[in-house]
Amino acid sequence: MRIDIVSIFPEYLRPLELSLIGRAAGSGGPLQLQVHDLRDWTDDPHRTVDDSPAGGGAGMVMRPDIWGRALDDVLGAPAPPTDSTPDQPHRTVLAIPTPSGMPLTQRTVEDLATADHLVIACGRYEGIDARVAEHYSERMETIEFSLGDYVLNGGEVAALALVEAVARLLPGVVGNPESLEEESHGAAGLLEYPVYTRPIQWRGHEVPEVLLGGHHARIARWRRDRALERTAARRPDLLAALAPEQVYPDDRGTLAPLGWGVTATGPVPLRVRPARPDDAARLSSVASATFPLACPPELDAEAIAEFIAAHLTRERFEEYLADSERYLVLAGEMGGEIAGYTLSVLPRSAGEAPYAADVAEVVGERPAAELSKIYVLPEYHGSGLARTLLTETLRVLGGVRIEGEPLAVVWLGTNARNRRAQKFYAAAGFERRGRRTFQVGGREMNDAVWARPPLESAPRAVAD
Repeated sequence: MRIDIVSIFPEYLRPLELSLIGRAAGSGGPLQLQVHDLRDWTDDPHRTVDDSPAGGGAGMVMRPDIWGRALDDVLGAPAPPTDSTPDQPHRTVLAIPTPSGMPLTQRTVEDLATADHLVIACGRYEGIDARVAEHYSERMETIEFSLGDYVLNGGEVAALALVEAVARLLPGVVGNPESLEEESHGAAGLLEYPVYTRPIQWRGHEVPEVLLGGHHARIARWRRDRALERTAARRPDLLAALAPEQVYPDDRGTLAPLGWGVTATGPVPLRVRPARPDDAARLSSVASATFPLACPPELDAEAIAEFIAAHLTRERFEEYLADSERYLVLAGEMGGEIAGYTLSVLPRSAGEAPYAADVAEVVGERPAAELSKIYVLPEYHGSGLARTLLTETLRVLGGVRIEGEPLAVVWLGTNARNRRAQKFYAAAGFERRGRRTFQVGGREMNDAVWARPPLESAPRAVAD
């Protein structure tokens, strides 16, 4: 690859002679690098490259005629021989650093690393006359790029950054190619995990124990978790941009407490909050869509519809939300839209027993609350929303006081044949206590009864 840089301060680019870049640009290396002084293309004794801005204003603007002569010569310089074909012709790119350019990303750098010839035009003062970019973009591949949302005195710093970012991707520049895959903004799409070395103890800080055990699978998981945490905290835009295949099944348990769920399209923001009165219609819609999924197959459609009409209408949810002493409703959002909810029934008094006698026989602790419903739309099953809803519900219930007493137990009933649901509750720390019977549409149903204490001192998962 050949890289040419044009600047009025060519000495600014001398750091490129150092380290890996300098070595790569040496004799026989994979990189040909040359820095040019723009003033060599001037034709006046003062070597003038700028003039006052058309229309008035502060500062000076770099002249297009000087840049035109320089770029014509530099762009016409011979590039390294390539295996170009009609399908993959020789590729030359003109790159112009400017605060108004597109953000420079690793994806852009990876693309530029496939070019045969890269020319970087470093502006100064108020920038290069806009006609330069217009002219060359009509004739060749031209990009205007920015390092970030700030202004520098000139393009040399951006040129240094671009050359280093591109050159290190060229074969043979970096000694260990695997390091390119694990770094921030690499193929994984995440910020890099924290790294450590000797001494093991330093100023009261220690290398994490997991890194010292030699268990490669645990180390890999720890590093992956830390990368996810860093990315969620510092660059949520990168997390949202991950493709579904870049998210592993085990990532869900890490992402959910960080406020992210995983859908068929990739990670999306996940949020659990107290439901509001204006949520009633959406909660009813979610309830109507999810309740049939939990019903046993022998329950006919008419019976299911009767139950929904009696308990899951918008009016019923308005009643639940209006009686906060009796009901706790939490809404689970995925990408800003309610996709699940929980409905808990609180006792009116500390000694109030569960309404069903068969439940009261196996759940003896008082005060006792019922987790009546926890439902998530089917397209969000496996996203992490259900587990986060459950954790946050148990945490909120841990702060409830009935006549001054904390809740002693949270119980629920789930279809005795629903193995998936029972496995879910067992994993969440619920203990199977027994069974209960109840009527739906004139049919007797059997539920397994599960119970556990609320999370009295657990940290907040994802909340309002």
